[in-house]
Amino acid sequence: MATVRAYVGLGSNLGDSRGTLAAAVHALAALPGASLAGVSRLYLTAPVEVHDQPDFHNAAVALDVPAGPGGSGATGPIALLLALKSIERAFGRQERFRFGPRELDLDLLLFGEERVSVERPPEGRSPDPAKATRLLEVPHPEVSRRLFVLAPLADLDPDLVPPGWVESVEQARARQESIEGTAAVRPVAGWDAASGSWVALGP
Repeated sequence: MATVRAYVGLGSNLGDSRGTLAAAVHALAALPGASLAGVSRLYLTAPVEVHDQPDFHNAAVALDVPAGPGGSGATGPIALLLALKSIERAFGRQERFRFGPRELDLDLLLFGEERVSVERPPEGRSPDPAKATRLLEVPHPEVSRRLFVLAPLADLDPDLVPPGWVESVEQARARQESIEGTAAVRPVAGWDAASGSWVALGP
């Protein structure tokens, strides 16, 4: 079966966020037909839009996943989206309001060279009325504007130029850092594949 390199963003700011994101990495690696291809550093990030909430922990993973029938089209991204929503629910994700606190947030950032904009199936929609009708868009429309996404994505593949972009992920990261400031995201741990857990970075 043909596979595609997909990138998934992870975030949490409620409870044991480090432990939650470590467990989420294992859950993603265990998806049927998936192979874990990389894990970014773990970042402590300032919340955006809604600032009266705890800081987030954010990371990203690279997954090699089934491409779907014919090796292209929307079937593969939709299947992965549904798997991400299922994992969120298993981790107790509660819908509150957009940009609010999250037990676990999993976003499909990129799916190979696919450019997709399709209606989400019912089980892939958010119960939040403000987001219930949002399309599944790949590449994720917020990637290029969010340092907390670009920083971990640049760890995984800095030279990657996503479909429709005119700059690399690293160039976008540097641009956005000049806007948001270096304090907006701070790497605090690296992924240790041997132990399958986060290891704190040195001072």
